[in-house]
Amino acid sequence: MKCICIAIFTLVIFLGNENLFAQSSFNRFLTPADTFNKNKTLLVASSWATIYTASVIGLSTVWYNDYEKTSFHFFNDNGEWLQMDKAGHVYSAYFQSIYTTTALQWAGVSEKKSAIYGAATGFIFQTTLEIFDGFSVEWGASPGDILANAVGSGISLSQFLLWNEQRIQIKFSAHNVSYTDDLQSRTDDLFGTSFTENILKDYNGQTYWLSVNPSYFIQKENSKFPKWLNIAAGYGAEGMLAGFNNVWEENGEAVDRSDVQRARQFYLSPDIDFTRIKTRSATLKTLFSLMNIVKIPAPALEMNSKGVVKFHALYF
Repeated sequence: MKCICIAIFTLVIFLGNENLFAQSSFNRFLTPADTFNKNKTLLVASSWATIYTASVIGLSTVWYNDYEKTSFHFFNDNGEWLQMDKAGHVYSAYFQSIYTTTALQWAGVSEKKSAIYGAATGFIFQTTLEIFDGFSVEWGASPGDILANAVGSGISLSQFLLWNEQRIQIKFSAHNVSYTDDLQSRTDDLFGTSFTENILKDYNGQTYWLSVNPSYFIQKENSKFPKWLNIAAGYGAEGMLAGFNNVWEENGEAVDRSDVQRARQFYLSPDIDFTRIKTRSATLKTLFSLMNIVKIPAPALEMNSKGVVKFHALYF
């Protein structure tokens, strides 16, 4: 959940930076520079430096100050939450990388350098969490999380270097999960009680997607396949009430809810690549790019590890 929070925090500050967006000619300002522009590059660098500093201070103050500190150590959490937390790290590092890359390209930095610097920024942002975790008694630096960060940034980097665009995008969707009354106190404690807390904390309601645009790979000039239509493969999980298994301690007593079956979920669903919708407006292009981090609600076919196949008329 921390990786999603810092990623969203990054995006919020980026969009809210009045120096970046408060211009007399919004469309003209958003138009990419044809050549290297020193002022725009300095603006991007200073914006991300501000974001990084604010994120570090915010995490230290709001999140970690309430937990006991210890010497730096590692903790193997690869078996927790059916790897949904790892998917979150991949996703967060990915979209931080692509937005940094895009911002640097807007400033006129070369395609190759933008891709490398962008991927490095995404990886550094997310791996900062592991440094904090490494000094916390509650957690510990996770090698699996660090690898997931590298994968997310690597997916951004490799596609920019190959095609200078993202033909395979990583997206996120979430929905609220209802629990039986006997589990309500446990889920309230774990995932919070508000809608926002549920979306950010409850791995049982999250889905991560690889959204592919087939039109990029169709070589026919007169192909009628819609250029904005994607096909998305999703991964989610259900039935998780604790990290490794459904056994935990409550009020000094062990609680065993192994009767609640944990399961992996796999989805297939249509999606939209908003960046492929034609518009002359630089403002709309920017908006469409931001919308692309979320998978649209759509019909979906689900197959899970319990051997169940379901069709969802509208899946969030």
